[in-house]
Amino acid sequence: MPREPMREEITPLFRRIIGGLRPVMQGVTRQEWSGGEHLPREGGFVLAANHVSYTDPLTLGHFLVDHGRAPHYLAKSSLLDVPGLGHVIRGTGQIPVYRNTVRAVDALTAAIQAVREGACVVVMPEGTLTRDPGLWPMAGKTGAARIALETDCPLIPVAMWGTQDLLWPYRGKVPKLLPRKTIRIQAGPPVDLSDLARPYDSATLRTATERLMAAITTQLETIRGERAPAERFRPAGPGRADGEARS
Repeated sequence: MPREPMREEITPLFRRIIGGLRPVMQGVTRQEWSGGEHLPREGGFVLAANHVSYTDPLTLGHFLVDHGRAPHYLAKSSLLDVPGLGHVIRGTGQIPVYRNTVRAVDALTAAIQAVREGACVVVMPEGTLTRDPGLWPMAGKTGAARIALETDCPLIPVAMWGTQDLLWPYRGKVPKLLPRKTIRIQAGPPVDLSDLARPYDSATLRTATERLMAAITTQLETIRGERAPAERFRPAGPGRADGEARS
């Protein structure tokens, strides 16, 4: 699809990276994008997606840039210490996450502020690559819902499929670029959280998160042409979730 003009101010470094990576992504993948009409044309929002491959941030970024929005990811703080990569993370407005430290809340605060300033903040609510044997979405963490509820911004569910063919999450670390892989990404309408009243307690956040994961799963069923299992996989348990049924 033709790339839409960027609808927000981005740094010169971010613009150079987009200019360099987009032709590469077009060369090694075929893009089947759908649901772009659900992405807000202006203003801040949270985009939440499933996670099946280490290449997901690149392909999801490609999808967003093609629709005129720049992604702002929550990135592990340890990446700031990687030569070159730390400069990129800082220079493109990505949000460092200091896990298991007293600064862990800083990422949430920064994400909320970024949305309020009009950014597209991208969250993969599973928190890691899916461990589901069929690569379906697992139970989600509450961060994406919390940001959306705190800012009263749209929460957009997105499903990706095909990135696992570029780099299978559990079999090697070398991408398979040829032959070209078909990447399918589909965005859905905003998740309706309007009935969830303040204050937002843990039960409210779990409800909002389950609605989000159900919406992502519905999008993924569409692009895969398959039906997801009735219950979500929990990585901490021996099998599928106990009581975490799909809605």
